[in-house]
Amino acid sequence: MRKLTKCNSPLAPEGGIKYLKHNVIFYCFNISRFFFLFLVLNLNSFACFTCFGQNYDDLGSWNILNARFEINSKWSLSAEAQIRSLKFYDDFHYYETKAVVSYKLSDQISVGFGAGTYQTYRSGGNFVTPKVNNEIRLFPYVSFHNTLGRLKIENRYRLENRFTPKGYRLRVRYRLQAVLPINSPKIMPKTVYGIIWNELFMTNEPAYFQRNRFFVGVGYEFSHKFATQIGWINQFDYSVDDETGKNFLQISLLFSFKKKKGNYQDIHVPEE
Repeated sequence: MRKLTKCNSPLAPEGGIKYLKHNVIFYCFNISRFFFLFLVLNLNSFACFTCFGQNYDDLGSWNILNARFEINSKWSLSAEAQIRSLKFYDDFHYYETKAVVSYKLSDQISVGFGAGTYQTYRSGGNFVTPKVNNEIRLFPYVSFHNTLGRLKIENRYRLENRFTPKGYRLRVRYRLQAVLPINSPKIMPKTVYGIIWNELFMTNEPAYFQRNRFFVGVGYEFSHKFATQIGWINQFDYSVDDETGKNFLQISLLFSFKKKKGNYQDIHVPEE
C-alpha cells in the first residue's frame, strides 16, 4: 500500500491555516514597525520644530491630570482637569474639568457618558477677562477597540451637547487612536509606548467641519497606578470661536485606582 505523505501546500486546510497565520504575523509586524518609524519621524520633526523652527514662546502648553477609578471589570469612573496656555507656560487662557462614567459592553466595545465645564479667556495674559466662552457640555460616547499584533486601535465617537452663552450647540467628534508598546508585548509596568491619534470635530451647521487635532507622543507606565505621556499636539481651527488653534506641548499625568485587587482594564489615556 502506498504510504500517505503530509501535504504542506498552502491550499491544504492545515497548510492554509499555517500560511494565513504566518502572513498575519508578518503583516502585524510590519504595521508595528511602520507605526514606530512614523512615531520617531514625527517626534524628530517636533524636536526640529521647537528647537529651530520657532521659539518656545510660540509653543503653547497643554497639561492634563486624569484619575480613573475602576469599580469592577465593567464599570469605571474618571475625572479630568486640563489647563492650557498660548505661550510656553505663559498666557494661560483655558481650563476644563469633567467627569465620565464608562461601561464595557465587551472587550471590543465600551460606552460612556460625561459632563464638564469649559472656560476660555482672552489672549494677551493669564486668564484675561471678559471670558470668550463659558460652557457646559454633556456627552455620550461609544468606543470600538481592536488589535493588530501589539498595536491597539481605538475608534471613538462622541456627541457633544454644548450649552454656551450663545445658546445650545451640537458637535460630533471622531477620534482614531493607535497605541504601540515598544519594549514589551503589552502595556504593563515599566513599558514605554508610542501613541498617535487624530480627531475631527463636526457640527450640524455650515461650515460643518470645525476643527482637527493631531497628536503624536510617547508614554511610560511606571506602575498599574501611574503613567505619564508627553507629546506634540497640533490644533487646526476652521470655524471656531472658543479657542485658538496652534501647536502645543502636551504633558499628561494618569492615575488609576481599583476597588478590588485584580487585573486593570484597558490602556489608560486622557479623555481629551
